[in-house]
Amino acid sequence: MGHLSTHVLDTAHGCPAAGMLVSLQRLDAGSAGGPLTLKTLALNHDGRADGPLLDAATMAVGRYRLLFEVAPYFRARGVALPDPPFIDTVALDFGIADAAGHYHVPLLVSPYSYSTYRGS
Repeated sequence: MGHLSTHVLDTAHGCPAAGMLVSLQRLDAGSAGGPLTLKTLALNHDGRADGPLLDAATMAVGRYRLLFEVAPYFRARGVALPDPPFIDTVALDFGIADAAGHYHVPLLVSPYSYSTYRGS
């Protein structure tokens, strides 16, 4: 059964990004072609959502965006960031081609860099 999950690791501090705000948007389902926000949540102590972002009942083929609120997370940790910050919100656009598949989208992030990949 398909589902979508994420996991964020704070590479500056070497720990999960607990408390980071994340939003999931559907890019090809909004009115007038705009994004439709499906879910907004704070990551748990392990830097993960408490459940799937999309489960088997809500998985659908299409284009999606994850928005990771990076600058607010680092400011809350006491990191002094410039104004404006180098990285504020990471917007990650991706596609789901198989609604029965497992899509895991990890993010490794610091105030000045990030990387992602399709995980397992």
